[in-house]
Amino acid sequence: MGSLPPSLDLPSPPLGKPPHLQLLSETTLLNLFKSQQNHLNYFFQNLDFSQALSFTQTLLNSRGTIFFSGVGKSGFVASKISQTLVSLDIRSSFLCPLDALHGDIGALSSADVLVLFSKSGSTEELLRLLPCARAKGVYLISVTSVSNNALANACDMNVHLPLERELCPFDLAPVTSTAIQMVFGDTVAIALMGARNLTKEQYAANHPAGRIGKSLIFKVKDVMKKKDELPICKEGDLIMEQLVELSSKGCGCLLVIDDEYHLLGTFTDGDLRRTLIKASGEAIFKLRVGDMCNR
Repeated sequence: MGSLPPSLDLPSPPLGKPPHLQLLSETTLLNLFKSQQNHLNYFFQNLDFSQALSFTQTLLNSRGTIFFSGVGKSGFVASKISQTLVSLDIRSSFLCPLDALHGDIGALSSADVLVLFSKSGSTEELLRLLPCARAKGVYLISVTSVSNNALANACDMNVHLPLERELCPFDLAPVTSTAIQMVFGDTVAIALMGARNLTKEQYAANHPAGRIGKSLIFKVKDVMKKKDELPICKEGDLIMEQLVELSSKGCGCLLVIDDEYHLLGTFTDGDLRRTLIKASGEAIFKLRVGDMCNR
């Protein structure tokens, strides 16, 4: 390849660091992880488990859909927890508070539960949503970290997630508060999974793709090659005439069969390489599969 034209020259990677940045030491990073661990420990040590139990029991008893809502980072957490419940065969959905006020609130019914995640409990979008959701007869639950907030006071139930402080040096960036929201929501999800006696097979039915589905759903007959897909040949066939069959079927081997389709052996890519090493000159064109196959 030639050199790139001048207009496509890639910039050289910057050397050194901008003058306003400081080198990050291993000790500094380790201390941050330890601080976050301490903040999480504060949450575990101060969580009111009676609230957690009431919350979990309410979701378990729900006859309708469990909706989750939130704004910003709390919204992402709410959406993730909803997706976790769906994967556990629990009817759930994320309700965007802005879209709800423009028509999506029509999805709510009196049989549903609406869980509102907010660190402060003063999120305007959620507070505007509350009276509209209550008019639909929805059971309202707030999950907040600030005591005596407007959202908690307006809901049927509140779960307080104890927050010592954010890991952010300014105590502003929501990194610890979202961590405890996620831990709380996912732990409740697993509690619901156990209470509903979800089996491994039921769980796998919702995960048909990837390793989970292949290991728990698919049987050999679902993925095996059949009939014309099989790379077959006879032991009397010339090796050089079977190269297309060997490569085109994508199996890495030939199945050597007799006239009654009984398996006599295999001839693999490795056997082909070894054959090419051993044979010389025109001899390779005379070798038959039966001469080199694994019986």
